[in-house]
Amino acid sequence: MRITVVGTGYVGLVSGVCYAKLGHDVMCVDKDPGKIRILNEGGVPIYEPGLRELIAEVRQAGSLSFGTDLPNAVRRSELIILAVGTPPLPNGEANLAYIDHAALEVAEAMNDRKIIAVKSTVPVGTNERLAGLMRSRSAVAFDSISLPEFLREGSAIHDTLHPDRIIIGADSEEAANKMLELHEPLTDRIIVTDIRSAEMIKYASNAFLATKISFINEIANICEKVGADVSQVAEGMGCDRRIGPSFLQAGIGYGGSCFPKDTNALIQIAGHVNYEFKLLRSVVEVNQDQRFSVIRKLNAIFGGELEGLNVAVWGLAFKPNTDDVRDTPALEIIGRLLDAGAKVRAYDPVALDNFRTLLGREGVTWCGDAMEAAQGTDALCLLTDWPEFAGVDLSRLQAAMARPVLIDGRNVFQEKELLGTGFVYYSVGRPSLNKGVKQPMPALQF
Repeated sequence: MRITVVGTGYVGLVSGVCYAKLGHDVMCVDKDPGKIRILNEGGVPIYEPGLRELIAEVRQAGSLSFGTDLPNAVRRSELIILAVGTPPLPNGEANLAYIDHAALEVAEAMNDRKIIAVKSTVPVGTNERLAGLMRSRSAVAFDSISLPEFLREGSAIHDTLHPDRIIIGADSEEAANKMLELHEPLTDRIIVTDIRSAEMIKYASNAFLATKISFINEIANICEKVGADVSQVAEGMGCDRRIGPSFLQAGIGYGGSCFPKDTNALIQIAGHVNYEFKLLRSVVEVNQDQRFSVIRKLNAIFGGELEGLNVAVWGLAFKPNTDDVRDTPALEIIGRLLDAGAKVRAYDPVALDNFRTLLGREGVTWCGDAMEAAQGTDALCLLTDWPEFAGVDLSRLQAAMARPVLIDGRNVFQEKELLGTGFVYYSVGRPSLNKGVKQPMPALQF
C-alpha cells in the first residue's frame, strides 16, 4: 500500500517508519523543512531508542522517504494518515487548528478516492467534523477512519510493531477491511468500532492509566503515615488479575505529552455535554500535588529553609528513554527550588538541552554527568528513573556530596543498597527505608 503520513512527531514518524518496515511504500511529510532536512541527512529530530537504525534500514530498502510536498504525497497514496499535533489550549481543550489545516490541504490535493485515517488524539466527533471540512473543499470521495495510537515514548517501535490491540473506527465496511488487512501482520487483536467509540477509547485508556498512577500515589502517601510499604502493597494488588501490576509504581506522578493533555481534554469533553467528571478532576489534582512531595521532604529535613542550599537534580525528562520534557515534574520542582533560593545542579542523559530551553531561567548549573551534578551538594533529588542512576555506587556518591541527603522520587534504591551508607534517605511510600530523620508512626485508633 502507498501511504502518506502527515506529521513527523513521535506518532507520525514512528508510525511511518514501522509501516515501511512492514513493506509498504511510505512518505512522511512535514511543513517544517528543518525536520525534513535532518531526516534526509540520516538524523532524527527526536530521541527514541532504535529509531535511527530502523529509519536507515527501511530507507536502504527504498520503502521510506521524507518531504515537504504534501499535494504530491497525497496524489500518490491510497491511505493518508493525519498525525499532526493537537497540543492543549490554556483551558485544557485540544488545539485542533493544525489538524484542521492539514485536513483542508489534503482535501485540496486529492485526485481520486482516498482513505483518511486520523492518528492524532482528537475529541469525540472530530473525525466527522474534519470530514465535513474536507467535503467543503473537495468533491472527491473519501473514507474516514479513526486509528488511535497507544505507543509509549521510549518503547514506541516495540509498541507499534507488537501492539496490545489495534482500534479501527470506520464508517465504511470496505475501508475497515483495508485497515484490517494493513494491520493483521501486527496482531490478531483488532477491534473495529464506530468512529466516535474509537475516539473515546483513546481518551478513556489514557485517563484510566493516569487514574492508576494517582491512586497508587495516594496509597503511598497513606503508607508513609501508617508505616506500610507501598511497593509491597502494589505487588499484592498487582497479583489480582482484575487489577494487574502495570502503572502501580509510586513516585512523583506522571508527565509527558499524553496523560496531562488527554486527562484535561477529557474533562473538557465531559464539560461540553454538561457532565462533571469528578473522578478525573481528582486524578489531575493528585498528580499535580504529588510532584511537590520532593519539596516537602526537603523542607522536613532542612527545617523549611532551602535558601542557599546546593541541590542536585538527576533526571529532567518525564520518563527514561526519551528526551521529551513536556509537562515533566522536574520543571515545577526546579522552579520551586529556585524560587526558594536554592542553587541547582542538573543532569539528564539525553534531555538536558531540551529542558534548558524549556526552563528559560538562570540559577541552574548544567552538568555533563551524574557525579558532576552531585559534587559538593547538600541534597540530591532523583526525578527520573534512568538505569544509570540505579547503578550508581552509593559510597562514591556519598563521598562526593557535602551532605548525603537523597530524595528518591522514583523508588529506585532498595534497602540492601542503602545498608552501610550514611544517607539521609527519603523515598515515596516506603517509610521503613527512610534513614536519618526518623518520625514515629502514629498510634492507630479504631
